[in-house]
Amino acid sequence: MDSSKRSGKRLPAAAASAAATAARWNDRHNPIEKAKHWLWVIVRTVLVTGICFVILYPILTKLSIALRDKQDMFDATVVWLPRHLTLENIQTVMDYLRYPEAVTNTLLLSIGTSLLQLVSCALAGYGFARLRFRGSGLLFGIVIFTIVVPPQTIMVPTYLHYRFFDVFGLYGLFTGSKGVNLLESFWPFFISSGLAMGLKNGLYIFIFRQFFRSLPKDLEEAAYVDGAGIPGTFVRVMLPNAAPGIATVLLFSFIWQWNDSYFVNLFAPNYTLLARMLDLLPGAVRPEYVGGISHTSLYLNTGILLGIMPIFILYLFAQKYFVESVERTGLVG
Repeated sequence: MDSSKRSGKRLPAAAASAAATAARWNDRHNPIEKAKHWLWVIVRTVLVTGICFVILYPILTKLSIALRDKQDMFDATVVWLPRHLTLENIQTVMDYLRYPEAVTNTLLLSIGTSLLQLVSCALAGYGFARLRFRGSGLLFGIVIFTIVVPPQTIMVPTYLHYRFFDVFGLYGLFTGSKGVNLLESFWPFFISSGLAMGLKNGLYIFIFRQFFRSLPKDLEEAAYVDGAGIPGTFVRVMLPNAAPGIATVLLFSFIWQWNDSYFVNLFAPNYTLLARMLDLLPGAVRPEYVGGISHTSLYLNTGILLGIMPIFILYLFAQKYFVESVERTGLVG
């Protein structure tokens, strides 16, 4: 009796499975459905190929120009593949840029500011997300407002602040001087990043706030029951679960600092950094002429290619984590 009941229960499920299999088989072998399927495949392939071409076209163009000889620049028959392949342009531009030194300094600056911004913005974002205090909404509104304020509007006070750096006037009180000159060093970048006032820090605080708000409160309550305080809960519970937000902020911070030329020229106008050297490249290159036409653009395209190449290599290895982190932090969709 029990076995018949169990078999009776299994029969409708088996019949439904067989019907679903038959329906899938009919859809797969139906000419109209097959035509729809392949039409969608073709349209999708064309769209993806077109989007990839639009994105990669500038990079491929600069790579083609960087490998050309000077006489190929004005040869109408040369479109993509150089007729005279050479690495002379890359070597020349690397000498102009002092490329190894510039990349090393830029790498150290970008990594240092990224780590400091990660710590400071994570603390600020956690405070806005979980700690309620009077005026927190107004203070967070001011943080959001800093995203849209152009840095040029506060250029003069920012420059003077680090030119005569002092903390509450204590240095001037004990020494009698106006302050310490922190320009021509990495200290302005590190201080502003460590205090969550660096490049794009308002956006990073917003990212962490949105991510911490999405985490369940049960995690914090369980940590409080176990005796962990607010700092312990943040370090041991909340921060390990914020890996997507951490990856997003690190990548954004690193790339924006790598490409920044405004603050680099403001705080370190004589330092060998890649963004600054690229700005000086048009004046450093002596124009040479082939057939009465300058080929300075040959070196400029090569310099841009060398500038974006480290970021391009980083993205090739980190694109999976970048896409996942952006999706999970709610920046899209």
